Amino acid sequence: MKTSIATVSLSGELPEKLEAIAKAGFDGVEIFENDFLAFDGSARDVGRMVRDHGLAITLFQPFRDFEGMPEPQRSRTFDRAERKFDVMQELGTDLVLVCSNVSPIALGGLDRAAADFHELGERAARRGLRVGYEALAWGRHINDHRDAWEIVRRADHGNIGLILDSFHTLARKIDVNSIRSIPKEKIFIIQLADAPLIHMDLLYWSRHYRNMPGEGDLPVLDFMRAVAATGYDGYLSLEIFNDQFRGGSTRSIAVDGQRSLIHLGDQVKRIEPDIAMTVPEMPAPVEVKGVEFVEFAANEEEAEELALLLRSLGFRRTGKHKSKEVTRYSQGNINLVINTDRQGFAHSSYAVHGTSAYALGLKVADARATVERARALGAEPFEQRVGPSEIKMPAIRGVGGGVVYFVDEQSDLKDIWDLEFDSVRDQAAPKDAGLVQFDHVAQTMNVDEMLTWLLFYTSILKAKKTPMVDIIDPAGIVRSQVVENEAGSLRITMNGAENRRTLAGHFLAEKFGSSIQHLAFRTNDIFATAEALKANGFSPLQVTPNYYDDVEARFGLEPDLADRLKATNILYDRDEHGEYFQLYSPNYGEGFFFEVVERRGYKGYGAPNAIFRIAAQKRFIRPQGMPRRGKDIRA
Repeated sequence: MKTSIATVSLSGELPEKLEAIAKAGFDGVEIFENDFLAFDGSARDVGRMVRDHGLAITLFQPFRDFEGMPEPQRSRTFDRAERKFDVMQELGTDLVLVCSNVSPIALGGLDRAAADFHELGERAARRGLRVGYEALAWGRHINDHRDAWEIVRRADHGNIGLILDSFHTLARKIDVNSIRSIPKEKIFIIQLADAPLIHMDLLYWSRHYRNMPGEGDLPVLDFMRAVAATGYDGYLSLEIFNDQFRGGSTRSIAVDGQRSLIHLGDQVKRIEPDIAMTVPEMPAPVEVKGVEFVEFAANEEEAEELALLLRSLGFRRTGKHKSKEVTRYSQGNINLVINTDRQGFAHSSYAVHGTSAYALGLKVADARATVERARALGAEPFEQRVGPSEIKMPAIRGVGGGVVYFVDEQSDLKDIWDLEFDSVRDQAAPKDAGLVQFDHVAQTMNVDEMLTWLLFYTSILKAKKTPMVDIIDPAGIVRSQVVENEAGSLRITMNGAENRRTLAGHFLAEKFGSSIQHLAFRTNDIFATAEALKANGFSPLQVTPNYYDDVEARFGLEPDLADRLKATNILYDRDEHGEYFQLYSPNYGEGFFFEVVERRGYKGYGAPNAIFRIAAQKRFIRPQGMPRRGKDIRA
């Protein structure tokens, strides 16, 4: 499988784009004409730059408003084509994209368009060049790849072929199975893009909201399966118009692009094992059986404060690492680790972010296979020195700079708590609060990083995304999307902050980057848990009485239930599947917090309650001028 990306997909100047494309592992690049025109150098200079990076120029684009023009405009289109051919030869590429005509003076007619392309093919052949025709979804006369293919077929010229773009086909809901009958030798290149489902003008949708395959809602996999059925084995190229990408990290977007294509090819190959497409070998997406642990980086003083909060939640000190300053706290199937060691990555993380949940440990079917897949998809492996009493735990770096560890039941990793930790008897054990497992882990990031995180998780793990929802903060909107699996053993909520006045944005700014902002624990009886927490000295987040008056009326709750909710500061929601109960801690530090939930069939995450929870939490944020860290932030 050969991969390519259009320069228009990335931010930055042309040299910066080419460097990022090469480092991400692409084989080729489409040169978008505006990037060439804005470059202070010749076409030969650009071609040399591309080749110096080990890339091929897969396509020069676009050539607009060509076919079906009346005279004298028709003659000028051929003059323009000859100039394009001059540039192509200096660049060192043999393929140009001609997109279907949108000019108001263009004339219709398949035969007229075919005749124009036949003549263009003659001119291209004299120079050893090829012409690919693409149907724009908003083309004046041709806006369907089936009509574009008919024009190419009637043109009947070896140097004229078809360019298929997933966005133009899927945006118009054209049957992708019509692709299967097109001869593979007449498909000159495949362009791929996804997009969120938004009802708007096709041109505006295309120019501003495209994204990488797997990041949107279009059935790109179905499109690619139809392409693969033709036997096509040429370049798969990304052409992404996206305002967010144009302002984002050039390198990060390039990595996302390569990851999306490899993941897409892997998906197709697993469904259609007999296709001709060559796809990098890698293990299948791995099932996550649960969250094994979350690890905090802290200093000694803040570790004590955090431990006090954990104990009020019913966590007991159960283990001390044999060679490092690392302590384990447990309850039910939940493991929390506090690392105060003055060496290693945890210490570096603390130096940058302060006390934070910097590492996530996932229990999977095969830990090493998971890392192998992640590496094939461009993830960076994480390794650090392993001491004499330690097991080398497979891990990768997360998108935000943290670490994701993997453990399994088929290797020594299953005994990691016994092998690396000495058991500790907690002399002043708190009352068990009935917390049984992690319900979900919430990570906060800049909103323009969300698609990167989404693709990272869904390409490596056997998981799916849920629709994006808006979380209302009194100071703005936070975009929220969930990655989860069918069993519910993996639930990661991703919250994208747009400004630092929101609680999520404040947390992000104060922590200097993306991080886990809250952990939700599951209980089977939230009212019993609330009583146990009270006995442990836990102080819940205080919710306004007005909230409970509204909840009682809105859901028609029995007064006794409404009173119990109010007395314990438990929030309530209901969907078509069942009921949901939420209990929160106040903020720890700059916005980190814990949540306790009980699910009674409920599938969501309590989004309608977010505005009330956030308003309550903001009342606990320290005033400006208070110390960054210290006892004033303790719950």
